[in-house]
Amino acid sequence: MITALDHIAIAVPDLENSIKRFMDDFDLDYEGSEEVADAKTITAFFPVPATSIELVHPLNDEGPIAGFLEKKGGGLHHLCFRSDDIEADIGRLKAKGYQFLSDAPYPGAHNSRVIFIHPKSCDGVLIELNQPGDDH
Repeated sequence: MITALDHIAIAVPDLENSIKRFMDDFDLDYEGSEEVADAKTITAFFPVPATSIELVHPLNDEGPIAGFLEKKGGGLHHLCFRSDDIEADIGRLKAKGYQFLSDAPYPGAHNSRVIFIHPKSCDGVLIELNQPGDDH
């Protein structure tokens, strides 16, 4: 079952400047950064109870975020919904005709399992499902 809006992700061309902006200009607490090798990104989180703002930047100038930045130069990338049973949610949504960008969930930030729904299934919005790991 979907339990919450987990985070809003923003693709950023300059991670350090964006971290500084959210810390200094918006006075948000910086939770830290994490490399997510499978997604080829570096993520930086700013919890805003009961959600987070996630800044995503390409790791080694590779991956889907690099392509996004080349095309759009930054901006809203996706919405993420937290799940307490990602396999059940995937099955339920597939039965309703949703298309996913991968066949199965894979490792995400904070030891979570993630999967993305194709934007064509959601009126052009990229949606992530995220089942948090034991440490989050």
